[in-house]
Amino acid sequence: MSYRLLSLIAAGCVAMLLACGGGEPEEGPEAGTEPDPVETVTVIDAMGREVIVPRNPQHVICSGPGCLRLLCYLQAQDRAVAVDDMEGRRQRFDARPYAMASPELAELPVFGEFRGHDNPELIVALDPAPQVIFKTYANMGMDPLELERKTGIPVVVLDYGNLTGSRRPALFHSLRTMGAVLERSGRAEEVIAFLEEAMADLEARTAEVPDSGKVSCYVGGIAYRGPHGLQSTEPSYPPLALVGARNLASEAGGEGQEHADVAKEQIVAWDPEVLFVDASTLQSDPQASALWQLRNDPAYAGLTAVEEGEVYGLLPYNWYTKNFGSVLADAYYVGKVLYPDHFSDIEPAAMADSIYTFLVGEPVFEELSAAFEGCVFRRLDI
Repeated sequence: MSYRLLSLIAAGCVAMLLACGGGEPEEGPEAGTEPDPVETVTVIDAMGREVIVPRNPQHVICSGPGCLRLLCYLQAQDRAVAVDDMEGRRQRFDARPYAMASPELAELPVFGEFRGHDNPELIVALDPAPQVIFKTYANMGMDPLELERKTGIPVVVLDYGNLTGSRRPALFHSLRTMGAVLERSGRAEEVIAFLEEAMADLEARTAEVPDSGKVSCYVGGIAYRGPHGLQSTEPSYPPLALVGARNLASEAGGEGQEHADVAKEQIVAWDPEVLFVDASTLQSDPQASALWQLRNDPAYAGLTAVEEGEVYGLLPYNWYTKNFGSVLADAYYVGKVLYPDHFSDIEPAAMADSIYTFLVGEPVFEELSAAFEGCVFRRLDI
């Protein structure tokens, strides 16, 4: 017989005694009686630790880049009782779809600084108190074991992972771990299946394009611990990788490298046929953005992509680490630009909104586009 059923039967017996004039018990519970034990579950976190947590906790906090995003993917953002100070910021530029879809998160109390710099004193003072702390990027900010010791709250470390390469299993493991703790395993599997199906679709659309039929391309202006100009790129840029694009920075030996600063002379020597510009560059000082450089630097004026008007704007996806929905949305747009015949059924803005609606619950593409001056998913005037 379940504990809950026993409790209901006991409560019913007390009610019957009172109704029959039995009165209240003369004495309370015997001194020193142990409280009923809390049901728990054990999960293996990204550090390989067995972490014991309360079953189905209703109050949690998420520390570290991307951690709250995963909570939103699992449709459990209502369980967050506090956020780090990044979530309370409202700047001119913002590329976090989950924050746009759930603006109420910005109104929650703050438990520490961004990038995992948690404040144990603030955490233990929260009301309601968090029952579990999820933490990504364990090497940032406060050590997870120290955080656990100082707060007395179990800390579940998650490896944020990525959509491409060997880091994909880490992402899926983290979704499953968080799902197991929150009793959202079904939703975790739905998210994983959604991501896998989208990636499989992107790959299938371009699988038979021969290398000889691929145009050369380069993506610049990518933010890396701040905004940068055209020379900032990613050799392993996921939206290009997911459609099998010919990324010149990757061909130059940077495959697997997440960030690189390429010499201006190298970009000119490569002479890409298509240029993509990450809209995060708009945060730069006006004369340091990739767009300003393309419009004003004589060295870039002779690029084939510039002369033929093949310069396109992309959504920033790396904003408080990777926004996986934006990775997929960018990949569909890149595919539409590079292989129009293979993506003839795709309307990029509508596809982006279908992705965001599934992952974070709202179609936020228009808001994202407006935040970056309408420069995304369109040909740019150079």
